[in-house]
Amino acid sequence: MTPQYQLCTRCIMDTSAADIRFDEDGVCSYCTDFLDRKHHVIALAPEEKERRLQELVTRIKDDGRNKRYDCIVGISGGVDSSWVLVRTVELGLRPLAVHMDNGWNSELAQNNIANLVRGLGVDLYTHVIDWPEYRGLMESLFAADVIDIELLYDNALIGVNYGQAARYGLKYILAGTNLSTEGMAMPRNWNWHKHDKRNIAAISKRFGGPRLKTFPAYGTFDLLRHTFLNGIKIVSILDLMDYRKDDVVKALTERFNYKPYAYKHYESIFTRFYQGHILPEKFGVDKRKIHLSTLVVTGQMSREEALASCEGIAYPSERDLEADRQYFLKKMGWSEQKLKDYISRPEKPHDLYPSEAALFRRLLGIYRRFNMTAGRIAWN
Repeated sequence: MTPQYQLCTRCIMDTSAADIRFDEDGVCSYCTDFLDRKHHVIALAPEEKERRLQELVTRIKDDGRNKRYDCIVGISGGVDSSWVLVRTVELGLRPLAVHMDNGWNSELAQNNIANLVRGLGVDLYTHVIDWPEYRGLMESLFAADVIDIELLYDNALIGVNYGQAARYGLKYILAGTNLSTEGMAMPRNWNWHKHDKRNIAAISKRFGGPRLKTFPAYGTFDLLRHTFLNGIKIVSILDLMDYRKDDVVKALTERFNYKPYAYKHYESIFTRFYQGHILPEKFGVDKRKIHLSTLVVTGQMSREEALASCEGIAYPSERDLEADRQYFLKKMGWSEQKLKDYISRPEKPHDLYPSEAALFRRLLGIYRRFNMTAGRIAWN
């Protein structure tokens, strides 16, 4: 039986999240769990955050002594990763900026990255994905009717960043992930496990896609090797700062001629089309709800503003949506009918195909029980 629709009275999460629960006041489990789990970070006094930040910077500098770089900063052209790069340089660190080009970069994203790198005087490594191979993998995931097409981008991005850290003998990857703008947990039915190299390969094989030849696929044992043998950590450095999105966008715009995007992660043309059209139309998922709910709970936006922002399509205009739709059809070589047929087919679960998600969860449970490290790193 389909549950009766309900909307949280504190944030804007609703019953499109399959495992959502509500208390007697109508407050949802997502914002409650977020505040319970993350209060120790959000509520830290400014001086304590600064102390921890400076300790981290000292460790990174010490580890990077006599090396060409002392850390990796993955950069997409979005607000979060852009600000990490800016603050990293301001803190006296020597980052290598790493970008992965999967063939879907917007011109705006490319310009933002170029302006930042030039203005900050840092080196940039760009990993360009082999387009025919990547397109074939995308076709396989589309044919499988699984929800997380962006698994390809996210998985390859992880692999590229860890790969560059290992290449230069670096221990720290400074990420744009943060509690302030994306701290609320993603509903389990809205995406898939991001380290699932096996799932990508299995789906591609099942639907006649390419073998993983040049694609920088990343799996559980790759993570084990890089974490425990190479000692590489992913650190959410923005959690140690007073990070407010509106203030950061203003600073980036004034200092680097930065051009912001309508919604989170819209620096990629495909991500825009996926989050703004495919997810809501085929899967009934609107990721604006989780992103804006985090801003509401952290006091950066009112609930009324968030609700208003979610009205209508997840695009600035129908014209923008149509432009991206036509671009998608042309780049993928799809007809209008193929897109229509794809949208109309029912969703199938990722674990219908071989996966390493269960293995990852078991190892993660062991890791947490032994409490082998502190802080937010890649396992969290």
